[in-house]
Amino acid sequence: MSQGTNTREDISDIIKKWKKVEGSLVMMLHSVQSRLGYVPRWAAMEISKETGIALAKIYEVLTFYSFFKLTKPAKYQINVCIGTACYLKGAPELLKAIEKYTGLKDGQTSEDGKFSVMGLRCIGCCGLAPVISVNGKIHGQLKAGDIKTILDEATKGE
Repeated sequence: MSQGTNTREDISDIIKKWKKVEGSLVMMLHSVQSRLGYVPRWAAMEISKETGIALAKIYEVLTFYSFFKLTKPAKYQINVCIGTACYLKGAPELLKAIEKYTGLKDGQTSEDGKFSVMGLRCIGCCGLAPVISVNGKIHGQLKAGDIKTILDEATKGE
């Protein structure tokens, strides 16, 4: 999402909705992230200004909960399950194939914002191990050689 007028107005509406509800900071931040995909600094500053909650307190919440993202998500979010079943069935090889395709290691996002790669402890599809998800779409029972096809398909048309 862009940071245009409508986005700022949307954030203002979110703040107004939750401002008078005691203990609603987490819900306010959830709403912002649902709208933008992350909680940008300007939005945190606006929340602080409008609610009187110290910016340090807002960042304390944002950094405590791993759910909150402080940077804009990549266009293609690649998650690799590295839980026990997936790890034993080849997740490290999948990560290597993804690194070869994207140039990114686990935990990195490309400078152009096209790809991010994240190893997750468990996606919950152990019967399909090893598993990756690309923008939430699950791909299971993979081999390293499957990665190029999956990512080519996901990015087709670019």
